[in-house]
Amino acid sequence: MIRGSVVALITPFNEDGSINYEKLRELILWHIEEGTDGICVLGTTAETPALSVSEGDKIVEIAIKTANKKIPIIVGSGSNNTMVAREQSIKYEKMGADGLLVITPYYNKTNKAGMIHHFTDIADAVSIPVILYNVPGRTGCSLTYDALKVLSQHKNIVGIKEASGDISLVSKIARLTGDNFAMYSGNDDMIIPLMSVGGMGVISVAANIIPNVMHRMAMAYLDGDVELARGLQLKYLDFINALFIETNPIPIKEAMNIMNMNVGKYRLPLYEMESDTRNCLINAMKEVFDNIE
Repeated sequence: MIRGSVVALITPFNEDGSINYEKLRELILWHIEEGTDGICVLGTTAETPALSVSEGDKIVEIAIKTANKKIPIIVGSGSNNTMVAREQSIKYEKMGADGLLVITPYYNKTNKAGMIHHFTDIADAVSIPVILYNVPGRTGCSLTYDALKVLSQHKNIVGIKEASGDISLVSKIARLTGDNFAMYSGNDDMIIPLMSVGGMGVISVAANIIPNVMHRMAMAYLDGDVELARGLQLKYLDFINALFIETNPIPIKEAMNIMNMNVGKYRLPLYEMESDTRNCLINAMKEVFDNIE
């Protein structure tokens, strides 16, 4: 069970829109050096819906090979088609993934029993850890506490990335956490609030640009240094909020490029930031980075 900060890794592109696989390797090695506790590829921040199956497979292959067991690789294998999610999960396990991130079945918006059967079918098909992903702002549906109460008992379901922003639901989910089921914040602006009720860490967008900060924030809280953890959460709060001023991952990739990390642009329908929101991002960056003009 991972403790700390898992980066929800962006997908770097070349100028022609193709994937920059060399930059992908570079980013993974950088995260290992910076102390990131895990890497999640093919998540929301990776622009996965705009990737082909073969591109996704190559990203997973490179991530696993580059990490070389120095850092866990979690692969997003979810779909609103249970059969596809199961097949993808089996494939990534065979490729050597350390765990899977499986999103709720978006658009179809099933009921409680459907949610349970969806995730159970996938978890039954693999033997590596499965982390559920609840992000109703993206999917239009939310995992309920009652469904989670059942799913948390499955031997292969080890946790949830909770990104509802609903602190009441977070508190209820906390009742289910323990040695066999963990909760991770899916919202960078409420890591410490979630950890205060038993969270194990974060699966983070901001970690793409401040990996060591996110690692220190989560680990400080787990190690009992609440003041340090709280201080880091508040210090970077405005910057974190600016990273979501437009649809993720548009602002995070823009911020990385401003910092000369050269990760490329986006694939349609994602597009470049508006000038006013870009200015807001730059102003927020000036508060936490010394070399922003």
